[in-house]
Amino acid sequence: MTATQKSLLTLLTQPASVAIIGASDDKNKVGGRPVDYLRRFGYPGKIYPINPSRECVQGLPAYASLAQLPETPDMAIIALAGPAVSASIQACAEQGVGVAVIMSSGFAEAGDEGKEAQRRLMETAARAGMRLIGPNSQGTADFHRGTVANFSTMFKQLPPQDGPVAVISQSGATSAALYTLLREQDIGVRYVMATGNEADVTVSELAYAALEDPALKVLVLYMESIKDPEMLIKAAALARERGVPIIAIKAGRSKKGAMAAQSHTGALSGEDDVIDAFLRQHGIWRASDLHEIAQTLPLYLKQAAHIGRKLVVISNSGSSCVMSADLADTLALPLAELSASTQSGVAAALASYATSTNPIDLTATLMSNSALLKDVFDTLKQDDEAQTLLVSLPVAGEGYDLDLMAEHIAAFERESRRMVMVSSTLESILAPFRRLGIVTFKGEPQALRAIDQVTRHHALLQRVPARTQEAPLIILPAGGGTFLSEADSLTALAAAGLPVVSHTVCHTVQDAIAAWKTTGGPVVLKACSDKLPHKSEYGLVFLNLNTEAGIQAAAKQCEETMQAMDIRPGYVVSPMETGRWEMALGARNDPNYGPVVMLSDGGKYIESMPDYCLLMPPFSVEDVRQAIAGLRIAPVFAGARGEPPIAIEPLADMAVRLSNLMLRNEDVIASVDLNPVLLSSDKLVVLDALIERRHGLKPDTQAARQAATALLTD
Repeated sequence: MTATQKSLLTLLTQPASVAIIGASDDKNKVGGRPVDYLRRFGYPGKIYPINPSRECVQGLPAYASLAQLPETPDMAIIALAGPAVSASIQACAEQGVGVAVIMSSGFAEAGDEGKEAQRRLMETAARAGMRLIGPNSQGTADFHRGTVANFSTMFKQLPPQDGPVAVISQSGATSAALYTLLREQDIGVRYVMATGNEADVTVSELAYAALEDPALKVLVLYMESIKDPEMLIKAAALARERGVPIIAIKAGRSKKGAMAAQSHTGALSGEDDVIDAFLRQHGIWRASDLHEIAQTLPLYLKQAAHIGRKLVVISNSGSSCVMSADLADTLALPLAELSASTQSGVAAALASYATSTNPIDLTATLMSNSALLKDVFDTLKQDDEAQTLLVSLPVAGEGYDLDLMAEHIAAFERESRRMVMVSSTLESILAPFRRLGIVTFKGEPQALRAIDQVTRHHALLQRVPARTQEAPLIILPAGGGTFLSEADSLTALAAAGLPVVSHTVCHTVQDAIAAWKTTGGPVVLKACSDKLPHKSEYGLVFLNLNTEAGIQAAAKQCEETMQAMDIRPGYVVSPMETGRWEMALGARNDPNYGPVVMLSDGGKYIESMPDYCLLMPPFSVEDVRQAIAGLRIAPVFAGARGEPPIAIEPLADMAVRLSNLMLRNEDVIASVDLNPVLLSSDKLVVLDALIERRHGLKPDTQAARQAATALLTD
C-alpha cells in the first residue's frame, strides 16, 4: 500500500519503520525520548535514528541523512530546531514518507513569519501526499502496538497500560495530564495523540480515525479551536453509531482564554455559546476541566451496567444521607420512590431506629453486621425504581468487613445489571471495592455529579435527531444594503408563513393618520428605513398613539431625526397589540458552524439582562420546549401568581419554522431578528423584524432563486 492508500490511523500506529530526524543519545532530550520509547514499549518495526554527528544512538546504528537509510520509512519524527524543519520535510516528501510528526516549535504560534513557514511546510507535504502531525506537537502514542512517537515525560513516571480510551488533544501537556489522571485510576489508555498547531491533521480528523478501532469505548478530546466542524460532525455520527461517547474540553471560553489559545497554538477560538450548541447538537459532552473527565470516566467505561437517574442513597451516616439528598435535588437527580413492599423489606433488615425510606440510613449497625448491605440489596433488587445506588461510607474502619461488602455489591451488580457507586474519603476503604471493579469516588458530591453527567450525556445520545422540514424560498427586495427595512422584513416573513403584525408603510404624516384611522384604535408608529435597523436607540418608536395630534408629533420627530441622519423619512404604522409576555427569536449564519437559532426574553433590555438559549438546526418542537425550560423566565409560562399558563407550543413551532427557513435560505440571509414576539395565552405575533442580507453572492443568485420560486408556484 502507498502512504495515500493507508488510513491515518494505520500510518500513525502501524508503520513498518520509523526515522527519528534529530535523534539524540540522551533519553531525556526531545530527540532521545522517541528512540527510547519505541524500544521500551515494544514497537515491532525498524527504528532509524538520524544524526550526522554520531555513528550510534542509544545502541542503534545512526544515519547521516534520510537518503542513506536502507528503505523509505513509513513515519518520520522531526526533532530539530525550527529552521532545519523545512529541509527535513522536503527530504521526507521527496523520499515518499507517509507521515511526519513535527515536534519542533516556532511556527504559527510564534507570529506571522511562523505562520508563513508553517504554510510552506503544509504545501510541501500536500504535494507529496504526506500527512503532517504538528508542528509544535508532543507527538502520538499507541500503547497497544508500542508505536510511541512522543516525548512526554509522563510515560516513564506512570507506565502505560493498553485500554479502551483514546486521548486526542491539541495540547501536548494536556494530553499528558489526562493520561496521568487516568493511569492514576488504573484506567488503561490506548492512544495519546497531540496535534499541536494542526497545519494538517486536526483533533477532529484524528477522532474520526481513532474510531476505526473497534476496541475503543470512550473518546476524550481537548480543543482550542475547531478548524473542521464538518469532520467533527462525521466523527460524532460514527461515534454515536458505534456507541462510543465523546467527552470534550473546548478551551477559550473567555476572551482572555481565547487570546491565550491563539498565542498557544495560533488558534482562533469561536463564539463560545455557538460552540456549546454545536457540541450538544452532535451528542458531544462538553466538560469543564480535566478532573471532571477523570472523575466520570469509570462510569462511562462500565457499559455493562444500566445507569439510570433514579437514585437510592445508602449510608451508615445520617449526615451523608442528608447532604446527598440536598445535592441530588440541586442536580435534579430524582431520589427513587421506593414501593411500600420495598420499604417494608428494608425496614425488616434494619434496626428499629434506622431509616428505611430513601435515603436509607443503615446507622452504626453496619459495623457489627457487614452482611446488612446484602439484605438491603436483595430487597432493592425487586424494585425497578431503584435504578442506580450510591453507598456512602464516610466511616468504615476496624470491625467492618469491607471485602464481604464488596463481594455483595459485585454480586448485586451482576445479577441486577444496575450500577452501584461507593464513596468514601479514605483510599483504604475504597480499595476492596475497586479491586472488584466497583466504581468508587472520594466523596458523595463527586459521585452525584458524575452520575448526573453520564445520564444526561446518555439521554443526549439517545435523542432522535430531528429532520429538516420543507421551507419556502425567500426572495429579498432589490438593493445592496446590509439590512432590510422593518416593513420589508415583516413582508418577507409573512410570505414565509410567520404570524406578523399587520402594518402599513407611510411616507407622509397624512398617510400615517389615515393608517391610524383605518386601524380604529391605538397604534404604534416607528421610523422605517433599511438604513435604520435599530430605531429605539434613536427614540423613534412611539407606542399607544390614539390621537391625530399624537400621530403628527411622532411623525414629525421621526422626520426631523431621519433628515438629520440623511435618511429619507418613512414610517410604519401597526395596531398596538396586547399580550402576556415579550420574547425574542433570532437566527444567524455562523461562518464556521452554520445556522444557529436563539430564543430569549424579549424587549429592549435583551442584551443588558441576557436570558437566552441557542439551538443548532435541525431541531424539534420538543427540543425547543426543553431549551425554554432552562431559561430563568420559564416558570412564568406555567402560570404565576394566579395567572393562567402561557402556551409555548406556538413559540416552539415558530422557532422550528425559522430554523428551516434559515437552512433553506442560508445563501441569501445572514441573520433574522424577531424582537419582540408577543405571546398571549394561546397564540403569538411578531411585532418587529429585521433581516440581514448575506453578501458575497454571485450576481445571478437572486435571479436563479426567483426562477426557482416561479417554478414552484406554477
